Amino acid sequence: MNQIIIYTDGACKGNPGPGGWGALLKSGDTTKELFGGEKETTNNRMEMTAVIEALKALKRPCKVLLHLDSKYVLQGITEWLPGWKAKGWKTASKQPVKNVDLWQELDALVHTAGHEIEWRWVKGHAGDPGNERADALANNGVPS
Repeated sequence: MNQIIIYTDGACKGNPGPGGWGALLKSGDTTKELFGGEKETTNNRMEMTAVIEALKALKRPCKVLLHLDSKYVLQGITEWLPGWKAKGWKTASKQPVKNVDLWQELDALVHTAGHEIEWRWVKGHAGDPGNERADALANNGVPS
């Protein structure tokens, strides 16, 4: 299984407002940079989209070390998701899960693509080179 290191980030100018996502993928000496954006979105949607697009870029099952600075995405995928699914995509307070379309897409990617993913939270804007590059890519993706 190929080993891939991924850094993802999202950015939003206003929340909601124009937003961008960025992903840095590294395998050995190979680096791939991805970014994109939407005219009207939220920061959380861009954080999720960065992870989704990074995983979609992998063409075969990989061993992934995925760095992200979004506790929302990290806790959602590692803690909250099973409960949401068991409750028919409702929160503990019986409200619809926000961004359910992206959570369902991320859930499918994580659980059907055959990747072994280790999720690692990094503090944003704290000098981590991979996170700083993902942040720059996300800002490149923000539509003007």
